[in-house]
Amino acid sequence: MNSSRYRPRNFVLEIAAILLAIVFLSPFYLVLSNSVKGLKDILTDAASWPQVFHWDNYSKVWKAIDFPQAFLNSLQITILSVIFIVLFSSMAAYQIVRKPTRFNSFVFLLLVSAMIIPFQSLMLQLVRVTSILELRGELYGIVACYLGFGMPLSVFLFHGFIKTVPLELEEAARVDGSNPYGVFFRIVFPLLMPIIVTVIILNTLWIWNDYLLPVLVIGGNKDLTTLPVAVTKFFGQYTKKWDLALAGLVMAITPILLFFLSLQRYIVEGVTSGSIKG
Repeated sequence: MNSSRYRPRNFVLEIAAILLAIVFLSPFYLVLSNSVKGLKDILTDAASWPQVFHWDNYSKVWKAIDFPQAFLNSLQITILSVIFIVLFSSMAAYQIVRKPTRFNSFVFLLLVSAMIIPFQSLMLQLVRVTSILELRGELYGIVACYLGFGMPLSVFLFHGFIKTVPLELEEAARVDGSNPYGVFFRIVFPLLMPIIVTVIILNTLWIWNDYLLPVLVIGGNKDLTTLPVAVTKFFGQYTKKWDLALAGLVMAITPILLFFLSLQRYIVEGVTSGSIKG
C-alpha cells in the first residue's frame, strides 16, 4: 500500500514542497539571525550566521520603544476589536440567514462587495470621517474602525456556517419559551464555536500586525502606539538602525506567532465546516 509513496512523481513533488518551504522560511532566518548582529555585520553580509551574538539589541529595543506599553496597547486594541467583531458579525449573519428579506440580502451583498475594495482607496476619506466624528487619537476610534473593516469577511464566514445549524433546535427553544436573544446566545452561539475561533484567529493576525490603520487613526497619540508603529522608530530620514529594528520585529511577531501556531488547525476546520452548505 505504501509502495507508491516514493514513485518518481511523488518524489519530485516532495522535493518541490521542501524547496518551497525553505523559500518561505528563509525570511524568518534572515530576521532572526540579523536581530542578534551588529549594524556593520548586517550591512556587510546579511545572509551569514552571526559571528558575535549581540543579545543587547533586545534590551535596547525594550527601552527605546517602551515595549511593555506598546505591547499592552496592541493587546488592548486587538482584544476589544476582536470581541466586537465576533459579537456583531455573528448577530448580523444570523439575522441575514434566518430572515432572508430583500433588505437583508442587499446588506449582505454590500458587505461581500466591501471585501474587494482596496483599503488604500479609502484612506483619505477615512481620515476626514474620523476627524469629523472625533475618533482620531482615541481608543474607541481605532476599535470602531477595526469593527467596520473586519465585519465583511467575518459576516461572510458566519453566514456560511450558520446555514449548517439545524433550525429544529431553535424552534424547540422557542417552544420552551426562549426569546430571540435567548435562542441566539443559548442555542446558536455555542454551536458557532469552530467558526468563532477561525474569525478570532484571522482578525487577531490582521489587527496585531496592522500598521496603516493605527497610523491614520491613532496619529500622534503616543499613549496608544502599537508595536508595528513603534518599530518604525528605528527608521529615520538619514539613518536606519536595522539591528534594533529587526530585534524589535522579532519581539513584535513572537506573541502572535505562538498564538497562530497553537490555534492554526481551527482555521481549516472552521472554514470547511461552514462551506458544507454554503
